[in-house]
Amino acid sequence: MSDRRPHVSGDVLASRYELADLVSESLGASNWRAIDRVLHRNVRVELLPADDPRGENFLQAAKSSTTVTDHRFLRVLDLLRDEDGVHVVVREWARAMPLSRLLAQSPLPNRRAAAIVAEVAESIAHAHERGLVHRRLTPNQVLLKESGAVRIVGLGVATALAPADHQDSEEDLAAYRAADVAALGKLLYACLVSRWPGGHVDGLRAAPTEHGHLLRPRQVRAGVLADVDEICDRILEPQRHRDPLTTAADIAYALRDAGHGEEFLFDEPLGHDVTSPDLLRLDPVVEPSGPPPGLEPPRRRPKAFEPKPPTRVERLRERLASLTRGDRALIVAALVTAIVLSGVMAFLIGREFGREGDPLSQLSPDTPVRVLPIDRVVDFDPQGEDGQENPETTEAILDPESTEGWRTSTYLNRADLGGLKDGVGVVLDLGVVREVEQVRLRLAGAPTDLAILTAPSSVASMPEDLDGLREAATLQRAGEDVSIVMPRGLRTRFVVVWLTSLPQIDEGQYRGEIQRVTIRGR
Repeated sequence: MSDRRPHVSGDVLASRYELADLVSESLGASNWRAIDRVLHRNVRVELLPADDPRGENFLQAAKSSTTVTDHRFLRVLDLLRDEDGVHVVVREWARAMPLSRLLAQSPLPNRRAAAIVAEVAESIAHAHERGLVHRRLTPNQVLLKESGAVRIVGLGVATALAPADHQDSEEDLAAYRAADVAALGKLLYACLVSRWPGGHVDGLRAAPTEHGHLLRPRQVRAGVLADVDEICDRILEPQRHRDPLTTAADIAYALRDAGHGEEFLFDEPLGHDVTSPDLLRLDPVVEPSGPPPGLEPPRRRPKAFEPKPPTRVERLRERLASLTRGDRALIVAALVTAIVLSGVMAFLIGREFGREGDPLSQLSPDTPVRVLPIDRVVDFDPQGEDGQENPETTEAILDPESTEGWRTSTYLNRADLGGLKDGVGVVLDLGVVREVEQVRLRLAGAPTDLAILTAPSSVASMPEDLDGLREAATLQRAGEDVSIVMPRGLRTRFVVVWLTSLPQIDEGQYRGEIQRVTIRGR
C-alpha cells in the first residue's frame, strides 16, 4: 500500500472537488461530503487507494450502476482513475438522516414502515432487472430526507470491494438476489420493532429468538398489524408459507396493498427527539385548540332524577317538526327539488353520452382491432434545459412519403444520452381516449433501449413531465422494426415513446431516430 498521507478536509481532487466532511469509513473505502467548485453544490465522494487490488472492481461497479435509473438510488456523476493516489466515485448528495438513527429512538408506525420498505423494494427490483445487486442492505444504507422521501446508498459497493480476482457466476448472482430479498425482510422487521434479525447491525440489538426460531414482530411489540407481520414472516421464514415472497417486486406489491381498511391500528411513533416529524408519520399533526378543560368538571345528576329519554318516534317527530318551522321549510323544499332535477338531468345526459359521446362506452371484447388515427406528435424532453428536442421534425413520423423521421440530438461518449438525462422521446396524441393494444415502431439504427409510457385515461392535456405517466412496457436492445403488445385493457389518450439508450452513429457519437409509429387498438 502507498505510504502517502491520507486525505483530509480541504484537499481538492481534480481541481474541482473540495473535501469537506468525512461521513464514514468501511471496507477500506472512505465516504466524504465534498463541494463541487464548478457547479457550487454538495456531492458525495467515495475514495479507494489507487494501489488497492480491488480498484478495477470499484470503478467498474460504479460505472455499471449508472444503468439503474431509479431516482431513489444516488446517481454517479463522475469517475476519476488514480487521482492524487486514489480512485474517486462522485455521486449525488442527499441531505438526509440514516434510517438507523430513527430506529435507535423507536420503531416506526406500521404504515410508515410499510411505505419505506415498499419504496426500497421497488428500487431493488429495478436493480435486479438490470443484473445488479446491493448485498449490503441495512438501515445505514437507507436515508430519509426532511420531506420523508427515501434515498438508497451503497448499490454495488460489496460487489465492488470483493477480492479483485473473484468472478460472479449466474448461481452467485441468484444467491445475491435472494440475499437482497432476505435483507428487505430484515429491514421491515427492524422498522417494526427496532431489532435486527441475526445479530447486532448499525447499532440495533439482535432480534429475540425462541428455541432457535426468530420471534415474529407481533410477539416482540404490541400494535403491529397482522398483515404486515404476515408479510415479514413470508420473507424471513418462506418454508412456513404456501405463498412465500421471493422477489423484491412481490414484496413491494404486497406492502403497497397492506393495511387497507385498518387505519385505526396504525400506531404513533414512540420516539420524540426527531428532527422532523415527517420522517416518521404520513398524517398531519393536529394541534388541540380551544380553552383547557375545567379543573373540576360538574358532576352528573343521579340517574334516578334524570327525565325519561325520548323514544325513537318522538325524536323523529321533533326533527321533522323543526324542519318545517319558518324559512327552513322553504330551504328543504328547494333542496328536494334540486336533487330530483339533478337526478333526472344526470340520467338523460348519461344516456345520450353513453349512446354517442364516449367512444369506449360501446366497446366489447368482440370490437375489431384496427389502426388508430394519431392526431398530432410532440417532442418530449422534460429534463432538457429548453424542454425541446428537434420539434420541427416530429411531423415526419406521420408522413408516409418521408424517408426520414424524428431524430434526437447527438450525444457524446455514452449511449445513455451522455449520462445527461434519463431519456427523451415523443408524445403521440390520439385525440380521444382509446383502448391501445399494440405499438409498432420503425427505428433507424440499433440497438435502442426504450419504454412505452402512457397517461391515465382521465388526463386530457398534453404531458409536460414524467409525473403521472405510467410505464406500460420496456424493451432492451431493440432492432429497427419493433412491435410491442400493451397490457390488456389499457386506455389512454397520450402514448409516449421514451428512448433511454441510443444507437451509435460514429465514434463516440450516439443518436436515435423514430421513422414511423403505428398504434393499433379499439
